[in-house]
Amino acid sequence: MEDKVILPLKSFETNSLPKNILLFLYRDMFLGRNFEDMCAQMYYRGKMFGFVHLYNGQEAVSTGMISLLENKDYVCSTYRDHVHALSKGVSPKAVMAELFGKETGCSRGRGGSMHIFSSQHNFLGGFAFIGEGIPVATGAAFQSVYKKQVLLNTSSMSVTVCFFGDGTTNNGQFFECLNMAVLWKLPIIFVIENNQWAIGMAHQRSTSSPEVHKKAQAFGLPGIEVDGMDVLAVRQVAQTAIQRARNGEGPTLIEALTYRFRGHSLADPDELRSREEKNIWLTRDPIKRFKKHLLDHAKVHLDELNAIELNIKQEIEEAIDFALSSPEPKIEDLKKYLFANDK
Repeated sequence: MEDKVILPLKSFETNSLPKNILLFLYRDMFLGRNFEDMCAQMYYRGKMFGFVHLYNGQEAVSTGMISLLENKDYVCSTYRDHVHALSKGVSPKAVMAELFGKETGCSRGRGGSMHIFSSQHNFLGGFAFIGEGIPVATGAAFQSVYKKQVLLNTSSMSVTVCFFGDGTTNNGQFFECLNMAVLWKLPIIFVIENNQWAIGMAHQRSTSSPEVHKKAQAFGLPGIEVDGMDVLAVRQVAQTAIQRARNGEGPTLIEALTYRFRGHSLADPDELRSREEKNIWLTRDPIKRFKKHLLDHAKVHLDELNAIELNIKQEIEEAIDFALSSPEPKIEDLKKYLFANDK
Protein backbone atom coordinates (compact mmCIF):
# COMPACT_ATOMS: atom_id res chain seq x y z
CA MET A 1 0.00 0.00 0.00
CA GLU A 2 1.35 3.41 -0.91
CA ASP A 3 2.24 5.84 1.87
CA LYS A 4 -0.54 8.23 2.81
CA VAL A 5 -0.20 11.75 4.10
CA ILE A 6 -1.09 11.57 7.80
CA LEU A 7 -3.26 14.44 8.98
CA PRO A 8 -2.14 15.99 12.28
CA LEU A 9 -4.12 15.96 15.50
CA LYS A 10 -5.63 19.37 16.01
CA SER A 11 -8.05 19.08 18.89
CA PHE A 12 -5.99 19.05 22.06
CA GLU A 13 -2.51 19.77 23.34
CA THR A 14 -0.45 17.17 25.18
CA ASN A 15 1.11 19.63 27.63
CA SER A 16 -1.35 18.83 30.43
CA LEU A 17 -0.68 15.07 30.36
CA PRO A 18 2.42 13.49 31.92
CA LYS A 19 4.79 11.78 29.51
CA ASN A 20 4.19 8.35 31.06
CA ILE A 21 0.47 8.62 30.30
CA LEU A 22 1.12 9.68 26.71
CA LEU A 23 3.42 6.71 26.21
CA PHE A 24 0.85 4.41 27.83
CA LEU A 25 -1.81 5.61 25.37
CA TYR A 26 0.53 4.93 22.46
CA ARG A 27 1.42 1.52 23.83
CA ASP A 28 -2.21 0.51 24.29
CA MET A 29 -3.19 1.51 20.76
CA PHE A 30 -0.13 -0.14 19.24
CA LEU A 31 -0.87 -3.33 21.18
CA GLY A 32 -4.44 -3.40 19.85
CA ARG A 33 -3.40 -2.84 16.23
CA ASN A 34 -0.62 -5.41 16.21
CA PHE A 35 -2.67 -7.99 18.09
CA GLU A 36 -5.38 -7.73 15.43
CA ASP A 37 -2.86 -7.92 12.58
CA MET A 38 -1.51 -11.14 14.08
CA CYS A 39 -5.05 -12.48 14.44
CA ALA A 40 -5.52 -12.00 10.70
CA GLN A 41 -2.35 -13.99 10.01
CA MET A 42 -3.38 -16.80 12.33
CA TYR A 43 -6.91 -16.91 10.87
CA TYR A 44 -5.64 -17.29 7.32
CA ARG A 45 -3.24 -20.00 8.50
CA GLY A 46 -6.18 -21.98 9.86
CA LYS A 47 -5.39 -21.50 13.56
CA MET A 48 -8.67 -19.70 14.31
CA PHE A 49 -12.18 -20.69 13.33
CA GLY A 50 -15.58 -19.06 13.06
CA PHE A 51 -16.15 -15.34 12.56
CA VAL A 52 -13.34 -12.97 13.54
CA HIS A 53 -14.08 -9.22 13.53
CA LEU A 54 -11.03 -6.98 13.76
CA TYR A 55 -10.78 -3.52 15.31
CA ASN A 56 -8.09 -1.92 13.10
CA GLY A 57 -8.65 1.83 12.83
CA GLN A 58 -10.81 2.22 15.93
CA GLU A 59 -8.08 1.96 18.59
CA ALA A 60 -8.37 5.57 19.78
CA VAL A 61 -11.91 4.90 21.03
CA SER A 62 -11.01 1.90 23.16
CA THR A 63 -7.82 3.43 24.54
CA GLY A 64 -9.30 6.89 25.11
CA MET A 65 -12.27 5.53 27.05
CA ILE A 66 -10.93 2.55 28.98
CA SER A 67 -7.59 4.07 30.02
CA LEU A 68 -9.47 6.32 32.48
CA LEU A 69 -11.43 3.53 34.16
CA GLU A 70 -10.64 2.00 37.55
CA ASN A 71 -10.25 -1.74 38.13
CA LYS A 72 -13.70 -1.90 39.71
CA ASP A 73 -15.38 -0.41 36.63
CA TYR A 74 -17.13 -2.52 33.98
CA VAL A 75 -16.81 -2.75 30.21
CA CYS A 76 -19.33 -4.37 27.90
CA SER A 77 -18.39 -4.96 24.26
CA THR A 78 -19.67 -6.33 20.96
CA TYR A 79 -18.47 -9.09 18.62
CA ARG A 80 -15.52 -6.76 17.81
CA ASP A 81 -14.20 -7.22 21.33
CA HIS A 82 -10.52 -8.25 21.36
CA VAL A 83 -9.06 -4.76 21.77
CA HIS A 84 -11.61 -3.66 24.37
CA ALA A 85 -10.53 -6.65 26.46
CA LEU A 86 -6.84 -5.82 26.05
CA SER A 87 -7.46 -2.20 27.06
CA LYS A 88 -9.30 -3.41 30.18
CA GLY A 89 -6.26 -5.42 31.21
CA VAL A 90 -6.99 -8.93 29.97
CA SER A 91 -3.61 -10.36 28.96
CA PRO A 92 -2.77 -10.93 25.27
CA LYS A 93 -2.00 -14.56 26.14
CA ALA A 94 -5.49 -15.13 27.59
CA VAL A 95 -7.23 -13.45 24.64
CA MET A 96 -5.12 -15.20 21.99
CA ALA A 97 -5.61 -18.60 23.65
CA GLU A 98 -9.36 -17.97 23.63
CA LEU A 99 -9.25 -17.20 19.92
CA PHE A 100 -7.46 -20.51 19.41
CA GLY A 101 -10.18 -22.28 21.43
CA LYS A 102 -7.77 -23.41 24.15
CA GLU A 103 -8.46 -24.24 27.80
CA THR A 104 -6.13 -21.43 28.91
CA GLY A 105 -8.26 -18.80 27.17
CA CYS A 106 -10.10 -16.17 29.20
CA SER A 107 -13.40 -17.99 28.45
CA ARG A 108 -11.76 -21.44 28.77
CA GLY A 109 -11.90 -21.87 25.00
CA ARG A 110 -15.71 -21.98 25.04
CA GLY A 111 -16.33 -18.47 23.70
CA GLY A 112 -13.96 -17.76 20.86
CA SER A 113 -13.61 -14.42 19.13
CA MET A 114 -17.08 -13.02 19.80
CA HIS A 115 -17.37 -14.04 23.46
CA ILE A 116 -14.30 -12.72 25.24
CA PHE A 117 -15.08 -12.55 28.98
CA SER A 118 -13.14 -11.95 32.19
CA SER A 119 -14.81 -11.65 35.58
CA GLN A 120 -11.42 -10.78 37.09
CA HIS A 121 -11.23 -7.64 34.95
CA ASN A 122 -14.98 -6.85 35.02
CA PHE A 123 -15.09 -7.40 31.28
CA LEU A 124 -18.63 -8.56 30.59
CA GLY A 125 -18.23 -9.82 27.01
CA GLY A 126 -18.32 -10.12 23.77
CA PHE A 127 -21.80 -10.65 22.24
CA ALA A 128 -22.54 -12.16 18.84
CA PHE A 129 -25.72 -10.20 18.13
CA ILE A 130 -25.96 -6.44 18.02
CA GLY A 131 -27.61 -4.80 21.01
CA GLU A 132 -27.22 -7.83 23.29
CA GLY A 133 -24.68 -6.15 25.53
CA ILE A 134 -26.66 -2.98 26.21
CA PRO A 135 -29.14 -4.55 28.70
CA VAL A 136 -26.26 -6.42 30.37
CA ALA A 137 -24.31 -3.19 30.78
CA THR A 138 -27.42 -1.45 32.09
CA GLY A 139 -27.79 -4.19 34.68
CA ALA A 140 -24.16 -3.77 35.75
CA ALA A 141 -24.76 -0.05 36.21
CA PHE A 142 -27.95 -0.76 38.17
CA GLN A 143 -26.11 -2.94 40.69
CA SER A 144 -23.71 -0.03 41.31
CA VAL A 145 -26.66 2.15 42.32
CA TYR A 146 -28.23 -0.68 44.33
CA LYS A 147 -25.04 -1.20 46.33
CA LYS A 148 -24.90 2.51 47.07
CA GLN A 149 -28.55 3.20 47.89
CA VAL A 150 -29.79 -0.11 49.33
CA LEU A 151 -26.69 -1.82 50.69
CA LEU A 152 -25.27 1.55 51.82
CA ASN A 153 -21.85 0.97 50.30
CA THR A 154 -19.72 4.00 51.20
CA SER A 155 -17.17 3.73 48.38
CA SER A 156 -17.57 5.60 45.10
CA MET A 157 -19.76 3.94 42.48
CA SER A 158 -18.27 1.76 39.79
CA VAL A 159 -18.90 2.99 36.26
CA THR A 160 -19.95 0.90 33.27
CA VAL A 161 -18.86 1.67 29.70
CA CYS A 162 -20.95 0.03 27.00
CA PHE A 163 -19.60 -0.08 23.43
CA PHE A 164 -21.73 -0.72 20.34
CA GLY A 165 -21.89 0.30 16.69
CA ASP A 166 -23.99 2.72 14.71
CA GLY A 167 -26.17 -0.08 13.34
CA THR A 168 -27.31 -0.95 16.87
CA THR A 169 -28.81 2.49 17.45
CA ASN A 170 -31.89 1.59 15.40
CA ASN A 171 -32.68 -1.35 17.70
CA GLY A 172 -35.17 -1.41 20.54
CA GLN A 173 -32.73 -2.31 23.33
CA PHE A 174 -30.85 0.91 22.69
CA PHE A 175 -33.88 3.12 23.33
CA GLU A 176 -35.24 1.08 26.23
CA CYS A 177 -31.94 1.16 28.07
CA LEU A 178 -31.36 4.86 27.46
CA ASN A 179 -34.74 5.46 29.10
CA MET A 180 -33.93 3.21 32.09
CA ALA A 181 -30.49 4.74 32.56
CA VAL A 182 -31.84 8.28 32.71
CA LEU A 183 -34.83 7.31 34.85
CA TRP A 184 -32.61 5.71 37.50
CA LYS A 185 -29.54 7.93 37.00
CA LEU A 186 -27.37 4.93 36.29
CA PRO A 187 -23.55 5.36 36.16
CA ILE A 188 -23.22 4.20 32.57
CA ILE A 189 -21.62 5.61 29.43
CA PHE A 190 -23.05 4.50 26.11
CA VAL A 191 -20.30 4.67 23.47
CA ILE A 192 -21.38 4.47 19.84
CA GLU A 193 -18.42 3.49 17.68
CA ASN A 194 -19.80 4.94 14.47
CA ASN A 195 -17.50 3.36 11.90
CA GLN A 196 -19.88 4.44 9.11
CA TRP A 197 -20.93 0.93 8.10
CA ALA A 198 -23.27 -1.65 9.65
CA ILE A 199 -21.78 -4.74 7.95
CA GLY A 200 -22.54 -3.69 4.35
CA MET A 201 -25.08 -0.96 5.00
CA ALA A 202 -23.79 2.61 4.89
CA HIS A 203 -24.79 4.57 8.00
CA GLN A 204 -26.32 7.44 6.03
CA ARG A 205 -28.68 5.02 4.27
CA SER A 206 -29.90 3.17 7.35
CA THR A 207 -31.13 5.84 9.76
CA SER A 208 -33.44 8.82 9.52
CA SER A 209 -31.24 10.69 12.01
CA PRO A 210 -27.56 10.15 11.07
CA GLU A 211 -26.25 12.30 13.96
CA VAL A 212 -26.88 9.57 16.49
CA HIS A 213 -25.72 11.55 19.53
CA LYS A 214 -28.74 13.82 19.08
CA LYS A 215 -31.04 10.91 19.95
CA ALA A 216 -29.98 11.51 23.55
CA GLN A 217 -32.12 14.66 23.61
CA ALA A 218 -35.33 12.62 23.63
CA PHE A 219 -34.33 11.03 26.95
CA GLY A 220 -32.66 13.98 28.63
CA LEU A 221 -29.03 12.85 28.83
CA PRO A 222 -25.95 14.54 27.35
CA GLY A 223 -25.21 13.49 23.78
CA ILE A 224 -21.67 14.22 22.60
CA GLU A 225 -19.99 13.77 19.23
CA VAL A 226 -16.21 13.26 19.21
CA ASP A 227 -13.46 12.55 16.70
CA GLY A 228 -12.95 8.85 17.26
CA MET A 229 -9.63 8.95 15.39
CA ASP A 230 -8.11 11.27 18.01
CA VAL A 231 -7.24 9.51 21.28
CA LEU A 232 -6.80 12.81 23.15
CA ALA A 233 -10.21 14.06 22.06
CA VAL A 234 -11.84 10.79 23.14
CA ARG A 235 -10.00 10.87 26.44
CA GLN A 236 -11.22 14.39 27.21
CA VAL A 237 -14.93 13.64 26.69
CA ALA A 238 -14.48 10.32 28.53
CA GLN A 239 -13.06 12.10 31.57
CA THR A 240 -16.11 14.33 31.88
CA ALA A 241 -18.58 11.47 31.33
CA ILE A 242 -16.86 9.14 33.81
CA GLN A 243 -16.74 11.79 36.51
CA ARG A 244 -20.40 12.61 35.94
CA ALA A 245 -21.38 8.94 36.24
CA ARG A 246 -19.26 8.31 39.33
CA ASN A 247 -20.76 11.35 41.05
CA GLY A 248 -24.26 9.95 40.60
CA GLU A 249 -25.29 12.46 37.95
CA GLY A 250 -26.37 9.83 35.43
CA PRO A 251 -25.49 8.49 32.00
CA THR A 252 -23.85 10.03 28.93
CA LEU A 253 -24.13 9.09 25.26
CA ILE A 254 -20.93 9.50 23.23
CA GLU A 255 -20.80 9.10 19.46
CA ALA A 256 -17.22 8.50 18.33
CA LEU A 257 -16.80 9.01 14.60
CA THR A 258 -14.33 6.36 13.46
CA TYR A 259 -13.64 3.84 10.70
CA ARG A 260 -12.62 0.21 10.46
CA PHE A 261 -9.69 -0.37 8.13
CA ARG A 262 -10.63 -3.98 7.36
CA GLY A 263 -13.84 -5.62 6.21
CA HIS A 264 -16.69 -6.42 8.58
CA SER A 265 -15.00 -9.72 9.40
CA LEU A 266 -12.07 -11.66 7.99
CA ALA A 267 -14.58 -13.52 5.79
CA ASP A 268 -15.70 -10.22 4.22
CA PRO A 269 -14.00 -9.34 0.88
CA ASP A 270 -14.78 -5.66 1.63
CA GLU A 271 -16.01 -4.83 -1.86
CA LEU A 272 -18.83 -2.45 -0.90
CA ARG A 273 -16.71 0.46 0.30
CA SER A 274 -14.95 2.55 -2.32
CA ARG A 275 -11.16 2.72 -2.44
CA GLU A 276 -11.41 6.51 -2.33
CA GLU A 277 -13.40 6.41 0.92
CA LYS A 278 -10.95 4.00 2.55
CA ASN A 279 -7.94 6.07 1.47
CA ILE A 280 -9.43 9.24 2.95
CA TRP A 281 -9.87 7.57 6.33
CA LEU A 282 -6.38 6.04 6.20
CA THR A 283 -4.93 9.55 6.29
CA ARG A 284 -6.50 9.85 9.74
CA ASP A 285 -4.96 6.66 11.14
CA PRO A 286 -5.22 7.24 14.92
CA ILE A 287 -1.90 5.56 15.74
CA LYS A 288 0.18 7.28 13.07
CA ARG A 289 -1.40 10.65 13.91
CA PHE A 290 -0.70 10.23 17.61
CA LYS A 291 2.87 9.09 16.95
CA LYS A 292 3.51 12.19 14.85
CA HIS A 293 1.91 14.35 17.54
CA LEU A 294 4.14 12.87 20.25
CA LEU A 295 7.29 13.40 18.23
CA ASP A 296 6.35 16.96 17.22
CA HIS A 297 4.78 18.31 20.40
CA ALA A 298 5.44 16.10 23.45
CA LYS A 299 9.24 15.84 23.61
CA VAL A 300 9.04 12.12 22.98
CA HIS A 301 11.98 10.57 21.16
CA LEU A 302 11.65 8.08 18.34
CA ASP A 303 13.84 5.60 20.22
CA GLU A 304 11.26 5.49 23.02
CA LEU A 305 8.44 4.65 20.62
CA ASN A 306 10.58 2.10 18.81
CA ALA A 307 11.29 0.38 22.13
CA ILE A 308 7.56 0.23 22.89
CA GLU A 309 6.83 -1.23 19.46
CA LEU A 310 9.53 -3.89 19.80
CA ASN A 311 8.26 -4.85 23.26
CA ILE A 312 4.70 -5.20 21.97
CA LYS A 313 5.74 -7.38 19.04
CA GLN A 314 7.63 -9.67 21.42
CA GLU A 315 4.63 -9.81 23.74
CA ILE A 316 2.35 -10.85 20.88
CA GLU A 317 4.82 -13.50 19.70
CA GLU A 318 4.78 -14.90 23.24
CA ALA A 319 0.98 -14.89 23.17
CA ILE A 320 1.03 -16.91 19.93
CA ASP A 321 3.48 -19.43 21.39
CA PHE A 322 1.35 -19.69 24.53
CA ALA A 323 -1.83 -20.29 22.53
CA LEU A 324 -0.20 -22.89 20.28
CA SER A 325 1.22 -24.84 23.23
CA SER A 326 -1.92 -24.67 25.40
CA PRO A 327 -4.17 -27.73 25.77
CA GLU A 328 -7.53 -28.18 24.09
CA PRO A 329 -10.61 -28.41 26.33
CA LYS A 330 -11.37 -31.98 27.38
CA ILE A 331 -14.44 -33.73 25.96
CA GLU A 332 -15.47 -34.81 29.45
CA ASP A 333 -15.60 -31.14 30.46
CA LEU A 334 -18.16 -30.29 27.79
CA LYS A 335 -20.80 -29.28 30.35
CA LYS A 336 -18.36 -27.53 32.66
CA TYR A 337 -18.76 -23.79 33.34
CA LEU A 338 -22.45 -23.81 32.42
CA PHE A 339 -23.41 -22.87 35.96
CA ALA A 340 -21.74 -20.87 38.72
CA ASN A 341 -21.42 -24.01 40.86
CA ASP A 342 -20.17 -26.88 38.70
CA LYS A 343 -21.30 -29.43 41.28
